[in-house]
Amino acid sequence: MANAFLEKLSAAAERNGSLLCVGLDPDPSLMPVDDVSGFNRAIIDATKDLVCAFKPNFAFYDAMGEAGYRALRETIDHVPSHIPVIGDSKRGDVQPSSSFYAKAMFEQWGVDAATVNAFGGRDAVEPFLEYEDRGVFVWCRSSNPGAGELQDLLMAPVGGAAPGGAQGRPLYEWVAMRAREWNDRGNVGLVVGATYPQELERVRGLCPGMPILLPGVGAQRGDLEQAVSHGVDASGRNAIVAASRSVIYASADPGDFQQAARSKAQEVRSVINDELASRGQGFSPRPGG
Repeated sequence: MANAFLEKLSAAAERNGSLLCVGLDPDPSLMPVDDVSGFNRAIIDATKDLVCAFKPNFAFYDAMGEAGYRALRETIDHVPSHIPVIGDSKRGDVQPSSSFYAKAMFEQWGVDAATVNAFGGRDAVEPFLEYEDRGVFVWCRSSNPGAGELQDLLMAPVGGAAPGGAQGRPLYEWVAMRAREWNDRGNVGLVVGATYPQELERVRGLCPGMPILLPGVGAQRGDLEQAVSHGVDASGRNAIVAASRSVIYASADPGDFQQAARSKAQEVRSVINDELASRGQGFSPRPGG
């Protein structure tokens, strides 16, 4: 049985001719207006025909307390029903706690997919995996400058040295391979930063058919063309290119921030689609352009 989240993601991508995911990360110090919910709704309205998904990062709403949670509820409710919502929370804990984290994400907030931290191993991730109709993106290789401090550590297999006396694989590759093993329900994906294209290429080689969420383009200066080239699968799909600050804060002018966000989203989508077209993997022409 096909996974409902992946079907929804694929349909939205084909409908909008897009692998772009817009991150809804409201920072009061950067927003051109004071109303968080109104700001998000304006961004959604401006870009809903240009994206394959929206991705609210829960940290921004947590920091606002009750007002943030109200804005998050209104934001999720405003996303058109045919576009998936990826709840970016990177929850992860021992199983009892993870069970409630999963219930909160999928039953209370009702997101179509969630990001998780797999440091606790499969039993910590399992409560999320049990929601077979949702997507679970395992945090694999992050986009921040210090990612390699732990994620690049060379690790030998459990119970012995690596074959041939080799030093083993970096930790992020072990995470990718474990996530591949956990994908027996077909609902697991990976988070790999676009800021590390070589590592992304290695992960895609290890997990050729799994969806990959690619943060780090735009404000974090990830190479967009390389992210697409190394991130898509053999058919040119299953990559979700996430851009947040570069889109939603394209203008600080209250009068034109919405149009500026749309223009930036169009620009990013065009770069993505040009790269796909150069590989012979572009989207079919859509009625009305």
